[in-house]
Amino acid sequence: MAKGKIRAKIKRSQLYTFAFGKKSAQAGPHPIEGPGCSRVVHCNQPHMHRKKPLQYRSNYISTTKYTFLTFLPKSLHEQFHRVANLYFLAAAILSLTPLSPFSAVSMIAPLAFVVGLSMAKEGMEDWKRFMQDMNVNSRKVKFHKEEGIFDDKQWQQVEVGDVVRVEKDNFFPADLLLLSSSYEDGICYVETMNLDGETNLKVKRAMDVTLSLDEDEVYKNFTGMIKCEDPNPSLYTFVGNLEYDRQTYALEPGQILLRDSKLRNTSYVYGVVIFTGFDSKVMQNSTKSPSKRSRIEKKMDYIIYVLFSLLLVVSLISSLAFALKIKFHMPDWWYMRPDDAEDFYNPRKPLVSGLSHLVTALILYGYLIPISLYVSIEVVKVLQASFINQDILMYDDDTGIPAQARTSNLNEELGQVDTILSDKTGTLTCNQMDFLKCSIAGTAYGVRVSEVERAAAQQMTTDLEQEGRKPSSSIKKGKQDIELETVVTSKDEKVHKPPIKFFSFEDDRMMEGNWRNESNADTIMLFCRILAVCHTAIPELNEETGTYTYEAESPDEGAFLVAAREFGFEFYKRTQSSVFVRERYLASGPTEREYKILNLLEFTSKRKRMTVIVRDEDGQIILMCKGADSIIFDRLAKKGKMYLEDTTQHLNKYGEAGLRTLALAYRKLEESEYSAWNNEFMKAKTSIGSDRYTMLEKAAEMMEKDLILVGATAVEDKLQKGVPHCIDKLAQAGLKLWVLTGDKMETAINIGFACSLLREGMKQICITTLESDSKEAIKENILMQITNGSQMIKLEKDPYAAFALIIDGKTLAYALEEDIKFLFLGLAVDCASVICCRVSPKQKALVTRLVKEGTGRVTLGIGDGANDVGMIQEADIGVGISGVEGMQAVMASDFSVSQFRFLERLLVVHGHWCYKRIAQMVCYFFYKNIAFGLTLFYFEAFTGFSGQSVYDDLYMILFNVVLTSMPVISLGVFEQDVSSDVCLEFPTLYQQGPRNLFFDWYRILGWMGNGLYSSVVIFFLNVIIFYDQAFRAEGQTTDMAILGTIMFTCIICAVNFQISLIMTHYTWIQHVLIWLSILTWFLFLYVYGMLSPIYSKNVFLILTEALAPAPVYWTTTLLVTIACTLPYIAHISLQRCFHPMDHHIIQEIKYLKKDEKDQVMWKREKTKAREKTKIGFTARVDAYIRNLRAKLQKKTQSKPEYPS
Repeated sequence: MAKGKIRAKIKRSQLYTFAFGKKSAQAGPHPIEGPGCSRVVHCNQPHMHRKKPLQYRSNYISTTKYTFLTFLPKSLHEQFHRVANLYFLAAAILSLTPLSPFSAVSMIAPLAFVVGLSMAKEGMEDWKRFMQDMNVNSRKVKFHKEEGIFDDKQWQQVEVGDVVRVEKDNFFPADLLLLSSSYEDGICYVETMNLDGETNLKVKRAMDVTLSLDEDEVYKNFTGMIKCEDPNPSLYTFVGNLEYDRQTYALEPGQILLRDSKLRNTSYVYGVVIFTGFDSKVMQNSTKSPSKRSRIEKKMDYIIYVLFSLLLVVSLISSLAFALKIKFHMPDWWYMRPDDAEDFYNPRKPLVSGLSHLVTALILYGYLIPISLYVSIEVVKVLQASFINQDILMYDDDTGIPAQARTSNLNEELGQVDTILSDKTGTLTCNQMDFLKCSIAGTAYGVRVSEVERAAAQQMTTDLEQEGRKPSSSIKKGKQDIELETVVTSKDEKVHKPPIKFFSFEDDRMMEGNWRNESNADTIMLFCRILAVCHTAIPELNEETGTYTYEAESPDEGAFLVAAREFGFEFYKRTQSSVFVRERYLASGPTEREYKILNLLEFTSKRKRMTVIVRDEDGQIILMCKGADSIIFDRLAKKGKMYLEDTTQHLNKYGEAGLRTLALAYRKLEESEYSAWNNEFMKAKTSIGSDRYTMLEKAAEMMEKDLILVGATAVEDKLQKGVPHCIDKLAQAGLKLWVLTGDKMETAINIGFACSLLREGMKQICITTLESDSKEAIKENILMQITNGSQMIKLEKDPYAAFALIIDGKTLAYALEEDIKFLFLGLAVDCASVICCRVSPKQKALVTRLVKEGTGRVTLGIGDGANDVGMIQEADIGVGISGVEGMQAVMASDFSVSQFRFLERLLVVHGHWCYKRIAQMVCYFFYKNIAFGLTLFYFEAFTGFSGQSVYDDLYMILFNVVLTSMPVISLGVFEQDVSSDVCLEFPTLYQQGPRNLFFDWYRILGWMGNGLYSSVVIFFLNVIIFYDQAFRAEGQTTDMAILGTIMFTCIICAVNFQISLIMTHYTWIQHVLIWLSILTWFLFLYVYGMLSPIYSKNVFLILTEALAPAPVYWTTTLLVTIACTLPYIAHISLQRCFHPMDHHIIQEIKYLKKDEKDQVMWKREKTKAREKTKIGFTARVDAYIRNLRAKLQKKTQSKPEYPS
């Protein structure tokens, strides 16, 4: 607590130049009137908003698809969107009429079971979303109850007008107006990573008039009125006035604390609630949870249309033939009593007879459409989802969080993804920088290698081994020129001391004070002092370890301060006007030095640099500056360029190695020069008006010149574990990756380099907005940039050339307009990688929609914050990262993983498997139902289209539900064309999904044709064999019951034998289910036949007395089964021999164990089995190797040849 009070005395607002300027009352309040600015908030009087016209929304939020009231109607609507369910509903209604060939129960019960099971599954999944919503709604916050007393209240109970107290590291429950904070001047630090993806802390400041409201008791009599804008999705704007103490004050965005952002580095803040629940800006950026259906499921509807058309055709043929029979043959059938026939069989009314028979036929041939298809798929998808949930290789040991399929409707869609749209912060990065290398006075320090360098060395060694050359001699040749020895002989191989967070630097020349022995020791000391002084961080002592940690606005600053500490310059204290550094390795011994802060010009995305002006203990005024190398180099004095050439070479090398770089410079100032400049600077800082920022920038430019270069830093952006490898595998699998981030362009570009979406040599197409007041001029300029970019790509001749598109949110707003967006999309699709910076949550959703609708391909959105919800919901598949920064993204997602790296296994393994399983399962379903249903039609043709079924009613009920259901479910759950390891080793296999090789019309119609062939074989072979000859020793011929039972036996054996041929991965479960299904049929037939004739009717003792003793029954079953499967066997044999697919080749290699016998061949096949890509770690290493080889070749060619 004491520490909080000491820190609270620091008036942090005085440090900032560009972030703040005191708002003078003379500027006046905002004009709040007209549409869009009608909200009135009575501060500390929430009861005023509980009745009209101020009846605002509650703070309760919901991401569920249903409510208790809407579940039944909405879920029924969802179920009967399915064409098959709609048909069976009509058939169930018609089964209540005398025209039905089956009983009503046999039609209604299966439909009720199928629909009920699907609704129960949807309800369970939505219930999980509801429970996660309740976890958020039940969070607690302190609110002003009465008489200066603050008490706990759940988030969902927070009301507009409530005064709340939020404490450090807690989220804001609603959009608040900041009243005061634990700092004297009302400063607070806010992390908005959930909103805009930015990792650096934002500084917010309360108005001067409310700074005194910093204790609970003072709110006893506090009242005020806020008049402001209506709820809107703009995160960066706010217009409003506060009427307080008979004065009106203008409110600015810098005083607003948004819901789901987090309080950092500040003990507490007080705020009044302005927007709650769905009125808050973050929720305004979200969209309703959509109903998503996979492409296979949508295509199934079209297949159902085809089957329904087939059903209609055969029903019309049957009805027409029946009407003709009734009209022309019925009068001759005296035993049918034609003179006293019902309307259904009246020769004088053949039209009525035909229409009534049409209804009968539509129900009778309904088995062409598989009613159990949907429920089987639901069961399979739930089991697939459980396998995803239980996959131990997607379980994060650090957090204890497994992967979770929050909906199972989209399992197969995971295998068809074409484009991934990813957030950056918290998704790709873990917001940690490691200090790795530095260049000081033209000398490079740091011998540890980056991931890019290490991979390049390993790849070159592998390539040389495959070429049959010794890597040592080849790599060492000319290595002094290309400095490859640090790659090959890195100290990474040695035993290290315990790692230091944010510090991976290793070089004995700099450690333990050894830098004092360097020839440039004075410059090194100045370098370290710049690191230790030029920042805005706050030190915090860890009492357990005795070391300091740093609360920095950006992770770079934290890494620099740790590096300075390890080099012997420890920043340990900050006051209002000074920074204190403990310098350990000076010649005079350890010394504590004070640097008085005179001015601080903070970093902005436009300035790309940060400057601090300090006075040291000797009275010398020093300007210290760090920033982007291009910015610093342009501001160097002539005498300050001594190390420019060497430093530039080092920076280029660091960039190639994937490191983030900054240049450091300084300048000593005379007292008179500083005083004159400071007068001008203070005038600009205290000015009021729209040109204040311009004046400040001009003043800064006057001072930040004639600098002397000291050196440069290189930090490695710590991505989340496995991110580069995951992106590399996804790229090899042929997926495209777009990064949509709220971060500034420079940060996003650096992350692009870190995760290998960008690399050295990649041509960047940066589309920016022209500074103009004319919207038409801006649009025309953007259109020209897009056109030029597209033309550049078309004219490129280099096959290795790669392009990256980079665009910011302001420009993107124009690029997404109707007349430009498809040109923008065309350019983006032609680029290897796309990075969109400074985008709002709504823009993320719009870009996702553009890609989804413009390309027609499957999109996947992945993110971890509330700002990603719109993108996640808009994408075909939404994946949430269940990290530490809230659960909004997870609650809105279809799947969740704890880290981005698990996306590789989710897609490349589970996605690939689920797609092929569902595709093969659906095709097989249509095959077996056509094979079964058409036999009914053929029998009708043989029996005068009488509407009589050849099969017993119970046979037909059991066909889909029992006798053929379990093997097809096992196919959908357990089938693996290749193992998970092979999926990861051969990522190109994934492209079978996006190319839809297993569910295109060619394959679907092929399976339908196979079903047609099987139905012909089953029916006509049986009729030919049993039509006019005895089948038993006693001379009996077959009747309808015996023929129907024999045909049904052939169907059961044929379709189960067919599915055994489809399967390529057998476990004991598949064997048991296939053989058990066949055995169940014979057991059922035996038990059913043993029942009383009252129940068994025509099949009484049919197996024991009629079929089992007859050898022809068994031989016919065997003959028909073999005949039915011959075409598939021939097709798959020819395909594997002459046109094998990728997985066929791998299956053969695995079966023959060639992967164990011939490792070189196996490695070569793995290298070939990846899609050509220009992004990812492998592509980057390939480019790095090409550069190294070019240098080696140039070196070899430049050597003089001596005569022998």
